[in-house]
This record gives sequence, C-alpha cells and structure tokens, in this order.
Amino acid sequence: MQLGDARLGKFSDNLAAFGRTLRRAGVRVDPARIALATEAALTVGLEHREDLSAALEAVLISREQDRVVYRELFEAFFRNPNMAHKLLSQLLPSAEGKAEPSKRRPRVREALSPQHAFGKPAQPKPEDDKVDFDAAMTASQLQRLKHADFNALGASEYRLVERLARDIRLPLPTFASRRHKPGAHGRQLRWTGVLQAAVRTGGEPMHLPRMQRVQQPVPLLILVDVSGSMERYARLLLAFLHAATSRQALGGAVRLQRHVFAFGNRLTDLNAAFAQADTDAMLAQASAHIEDFAGGTQLGNCLATLNALHQRKLVGRRTLVLIITDGLDTGEPEALAHELDQLRRRTGRLLWLNPLLRFDGYAPLAQGAAVLNRYAHGMLAVHNLSKLEDLAASVAGILRR
Repeated sequence: MQLGDARLGKFSDNLAAFGRTLRRAGVRVDPARIALATEAALTVGLEHREDLSAALEAVLISREQDRVVYRELFEAFFRNPNMAHKLLSQLLPSAEGKAEPSKRRPRVREALSPQHAFGKPAQPKPEDDKVDFDAAMTASQLQRLKHADFNALGASEYRLVERLARDIRLPLPTFASRRHKPGAHGRQLRWTGVLQAAVRTGGEPMHLPRMQRVQQPVPLLILVDVSGSMERYARLLLAFLHAATSRQALGGAVRLQRHVFAFGNRLTDLNAAFAQADTDAMLAQASAHIEDFAGGTQLGNCLATLNALHQRKLVGRRTLVLIITDGLDTGEPEALAHELDQLRRRTGRLLWLNPLLRFDGYAPLAQGAAVLNRYAHGMLAVHNLSKLEDLAASVAGILRR
C-alpha cells in the first residue's frame, strides 16, 4: 500500500486495511478510531510521512506497549517503494529465492504474515484451537518460548504459552493444621482403630493406630493488576495461578484457602470465578466481572476496599499475599503506604511479583513502586515461563527468611 494511492481515492481503503493489520497485531482499533484517523490524515496532509505517522499514532494508539508495534507496522505498510521486493519475499514464502530472516517483533511478523487469500475472509480452522506442540515444536523452539517475554509474543505464541503455563506446578509451603487424619505417626491414638484391631486379636490391643496432624498449604491472598500496562500479563498469570492452585494440582484431597481479587481503578472479587474447575471457564467469568480492564491503577484505593470489606474473611498470620503488578500506581503514595502497612500487619508475608524485572538494572523509582518495595518482603520476576517455573522455589526461600 502506498501513500500515493490517496491521489487515486484509495487511501481510505488502505487506512481500513492498516487498521485490520493493527488488530491482528493485538492493537485495539475500532471503526470510530479509523474514522478519527481519516480526519487526522486529512488535517495534516499526506506530503510528509513523519507528520502522517505522528497524527495516526496519536489517534490509534492508547497503550504504551503498542507504540513500537505501530511504528514498525506503519513503516512496513506505508513503505518506501524500494522496499516492496523485500516485503514481498516475506509475504510470499513460495517465491523463488529465500527471504532474509525477519528481524521484526513477533506481533508485527504475525500481523504481516499471509493468513488468507486476498479478497477472501480468513476461515478459522478447527486445528487452530488445538495445542499440539509436542509433535510440532523442536526443543530449541520450546526453549525460546520459555524465555520469551509475555509482552513480546505473537497471538499464536501467546495462546501456546498460556497452555504451557497451566502445566507449571506451584508447590506451596505447608504447616501442621488442627485437623487430624489416620497415620503411622502422631501423639494421639485412633481409638476406633485400636478397638477394631483388638477384636481381630481376641481382645488384645497388639497394634496401636495413630492420628497425625494434617499438613495444610499456607493460605493465599492473590491481587492481580489488570490495568493497561499489565494487560498481556494478567490473563496469562490468572490462568497459571488457577491451574497451579487447584485441588488436583495440590494432590486432590488438599483444600487450599485461596482468595483472589483483581484491581485497577476498583477492586473486583474473583473468588466465584476461581471456584470454576475449568480454567477457560474461569477466564470467561473473570472477564465478564472485571469492568475496568486495561484502565488505570489505584492500588491504594483498592487495598482500602479490601481492608474495609474483607478484613475478617481474608487475613491471617499465615497468609501469603501475592501482589502482581508493575507498580505504576497513579494514586497517592501516602494512602498506598497506609493500606499496605495495615495489610502487612495482618498477614504472614507479602511478595511482589513484578514483570518489569525483565529489564536489567531495574529499580523501583516510581512513587507506587517505591512504596511497594518498602513494604514487600520480597520481589520476584514473572515475565516468562522460566520465571514461573522458578517461582515455587523462590517463594519457599523468601518464606524461610
């Protein structure tokens, strides 16, 4: 598509096609934004690429993580005519000669890949919904996905990684609860078992069955940031936590005390959604309940709601609190510090799971991040599958301190 096509009356069609390409890359673009982009293009004119790119970016992009993707797609879509042969070699893999390896981001590469014939809508294939990575994926591809940032994955890679995350276990530290069960060790005798054994030996108690205390996983309080900057992490981490803390994952008979909330500009109770046995059903119900998804972050206000309305239900000295956020809070730092102090006084340990730890040299310099870092007992990375696999050992290490 060329900018010069506008002189032939094709620019509106090209802009609509550009909008569809952005959607394929995961950028939220609706008809209202396309109409606004058309007005912006008419205002700045088509003489200068930089002005047009900036005008379209201003109306089409609302999330920071989409900005780099937009710029790469703009360069590829409204390209210099001299680059046509290079792009054609990528769009048509059957063409003669081998295309140069693409250095584009996965989201951009997948958006530009040929998915259907020109002029025909893409037909969904039943096998697209299946995850058959065992046969199709090489060890090197699996290793690459394990270390790939969730925010840099293409749409198909994201679905695959989400499935892989559900298989990761999260063994939690345990403590001896007040409940007892029959066992080989323990201070208490199981008198019914003693009498039953005595009957079999003519009244002589030759065997003394015992009652031992049940080992219970530490209670969990999970708070997941669903603001715009955490959008691609939130869904995947919710799927991981639901599968990893289910009764089946913990051994069937073990019942974990688990409370889950999402927060953005408001607090959303996800306990009913997490009661679903199926992870896909949980995600669907959670999506229906969260009204401020991809919005802002007001962690202080959300913790105030949590401390006020769910205080007796949630907290305990053994409770492990997992706060999943990048710490980019827009509320008052003093209010956040007050609520974190209240929460920390009533719980056992407070861990901050921060995707921004993917950057070397990261430091919690933002106001909200600095407050979180001051009150958290530890900060762990959760930006790829490898870090999720390390999470259980890291949690156990911090709880032993």
